[in-house]
Amino acid sequence: MAKIIDIIKYEGDNSTFIWKHPSEDFNCLSQLIVHESQEAIFFMNGQALDCFGPGRYTLDSQNIPLIGNVINLATGGESPFHCEVYFINKTVQMAVKWGTDSKVRFIDSLTGVPLEIGACGEMNLRVSDSRKLLVKLVGTMNGIAWGDSREGFTKSLNDSFRPLISTAVKANLPTAIKQSEIDILEIDERLEDLSDSLKEKLTPGFEEYGLTIPQLYVTTIVLPENDPNFKKIRELHTISFQERMVEAETKIRTAKAEAEAEVTAAQRKIELERQTTETEVTKAQAERDLIKAQTEAQAAKMAGFAEAEIMAAKGITEKEYVQADVQKAFAEGLGNTGGNGAGSMMGDIVGLGVGLQAAGAMSGQLGNIFGGFAAGVQAPEAAAPQSNIQCANCGNTLPANAKFCLECGTKVENLPENEMLCPACGKKTAKGKFCMECGASLVLKCAKCGAEIPTGAKFCLECGEKL
Repeated sequence: MAKIIDIIKYEGDNSTFIWKHPSEDFNCLSQLIVHESQEAIFFMNGQALDCFGPGRYTLDSQNIPLIGNVINLATGGESPFHCEVYFINKTVQMAVKWGTDSKVRFIDSLTGVPLEIGACGEMNLRVSDSRKLLVKLVGTMNGIAWGDSREGFTKSLNDSFRPLISTAVKANLPTAIKQSEIDILEIDERLEDLSDSLKEKLTPGFEEYGLTIPQLYVTTIVLPENDPNFKKIRELHTISFQERMVEAETKIRTAKAEAEAEVTAAQRKIELERQTTETEVTKAQAERDLIKAQTEAQAAKMAGFAEAEIMAAKGITEKEYVQADVQKAFAEGLGNTGGNGAGSMMGDIVGLGVGLQAAGAMSGQLGNIFGGFAAGVQAPEAAAPQSNIQCANCGNTLPANAKFCLECGTKVENLPENEMLCPACGKKTAKGKFCMECGASLVLKCAKCGAEIPTGAKFCLECGEKL
C-alpha cells in the first residue's frame, strides 16, 4: 500500500516550469504549502478542480468541495483520496535560448539575389494561464523544464516549442527585414527592430498554451560570408556607400555655399538699409532747410509787399522815396557843418562832395543862402552825365553803373537800347512782343484780366491786381 503523506509542497529549482507531485494519495486533512511565485492545481479523474496561490492550506471538503463525495467520513476523515497535484512556476524564465534549425531563404531587395541566412537569440517566458498550460501541454507527464530532458521529466518546453519558434521565425524574418527596409549588410544595427517584429509574431502561438513572452531578443543574424552572391552584394554596397559619401559631401558643400550666400545677402541688405536710412535722414534735413529758407524768403517778401503797399497807399513812389533819403542825408550833412562862418560852411560842403549847383537845385532858399558864396568860390568841374539803363528782365530803370536790378535782382548786362534778355530762355533778343530765339511772349499780361502791363509796373492799370 502506498504511503499516505500529510505535507504537499515543491522545493525545486527555478528552471522548472511544471512539476507533478509524485504521490497521488492524500489524507483528507493534509497540509498544502504553496511558495511565493508558485501556483498549485488539483486534478481528479483528469479534471482540474481548484487552483491555489501562495500560502498554507488544509485539504478538506470546504477547500475542495468536488472531492467531498469520495472521502470516507466513516473513518473519521483520515481515509485517503486519489488525485494529482501540479505545481506551476509563475516566475519569468530569463535568457531562454532559441534558434532556427535551418537556414532561411532571403531575397535581397537591392540586387534580387537569393541568400541563405539564419537567426538565433534569447527570450523571457512566463506562465499566464496555468490551467490552459496543463490541459494543452502536460497530460500525464511528470514535469516540464525548458532545457534538455532530465530524470523524472518526460518532455522539455524546448522540444515542445522548437517547431513553433522555427516556423514563426522562418516565415516572418524575411518579411520583417523588407518591411523595415533594412540593408542586409547593416542588419546588426537594426536587431532591436527585428526583435520587436518577431516577438509580435511569436506571442500568439505561445498564448495558445497559456504562456506569454515579455521580451524576445534577436542576438545574431547568420550571414553567408562564403556565398559568391553575398560577396557581390558586399562589393556593390561598398560602391554604393562611396557614391553616397560623394553625394553627401556635395550636399554639404552646396548647403554651405547657400548658407554663405544667405549671410552675404543679409549683410548687403543691412548695408543697403543703413545707406537708405542715411540718405533719407540727409534728404529730410535738406527738405527742412529748404522749407525754412522758403519761409524766411516768403516772410521777407511779404514784409516788402506790405511796405510797398503802405507807400502806394500814401502816394509815394520809389523815386520820391530815394530822393527823400538823399535830401535827408544832405540835410544831415549841412547840420554837421562848422559854425565858423560861411567859409567854413563852404569848406564842409566841398568836403562832402556836393556842388554848389546841386545845392541850389535842392532848394530855392538854400540857393539864395549860397548864392553869395558861389560868386567867390570856384565850383569843381561837374562829372559828365551818365544815361540810365533798363533791366533786361523786368524793364525797371536803373542807374548806368548798377550791376543788379533793384526790383527783381537780375544781373544787369549792358545791352543796346533795342535789345533785352528773354525771361523764358535767357538769351538776347530784340525788344518786341515775342522772343526771336524761343518764341516766348515778351509782353507782360495781367493774370486776372489779361490786359497788357507796362514794363516796371507793380499793379495792373485795368483792374488794379497786384503783380
